[in-house]
Amino acid sequence: MYVILNAAMSIDGKISTRRNDSSFSSRKDWIRVHKLRSSVDGIVVGISTVLEDNPMLSVRYYSKGTKDPVRIIVDSNARMPLNSRIIRSSKNIQTIVATTPNASTRKIKELKKAGVQVLVSGKRKVNIKNLFQQLENLGLKRILVEGGGEINWSVLKIGLANELIVTISPVVVGGRDAKTLVEGEGIANITNGIKMRLSKTLINYKNEIVLFYKLR
Repeated sequence: MYVILNAAMSIDGKISTRRNDSSFSSRKDWIRVHKLRSSVDGIVVGISTVLEDNPMLSVRYYSKGTKDPVRIIVDSNARMPLNSRIIRSSKNIQTIVATTPNASTRKIKELKKAGVQVLVSGKRKVNIKNLFQQLENLGLKRILVEGGGEINWSVLKIGLANELIVTISPVVVGGRDAKTLVEGEGIANITNGIKMRLSKTLINYKNEIVLFYKLR
């Protein structure tokens, strides 16, 4: 399996403001992102992204005869809103909700009735490593992670990511409560940090810079 993390952030490393505004990318960068989406088998996001942004996670800004990738939502307690754009379109675009035994049996039945495939992994929290193994077993070989800081940390800390792509928007937003690119517990010492190799840079218009890193 090949795993790509993609995100847009401010100069000071925020992926959203304190009020959850995450509209950093220009239209040109969105075209790049949607072209990337068209090249993968599945897109992974966390439930927080769904609750805050209500995304569609489809390919819209780029079209070349490709179908939409499978949408995978990491949702430990099955909080997925049944009226979300993802669920409302789940009979047209394959959708997977990854949850745990803690999730409501009734909610799982409702999700399945809406056309969602439910995968159970972990105990109180979804076991990311096991989830990705299940996805690979389903034939999803190329995965794009568009999650928030917690999902990014979960994928990075266990060495699942092959590539990290970051768009830096020419703006500073600040805010101790604003979300950052990678959150979670984090590394205690710099020497133990996750090492990356810069493989490519792209100067977009509107002063954006896109950085491409390889991890392994």
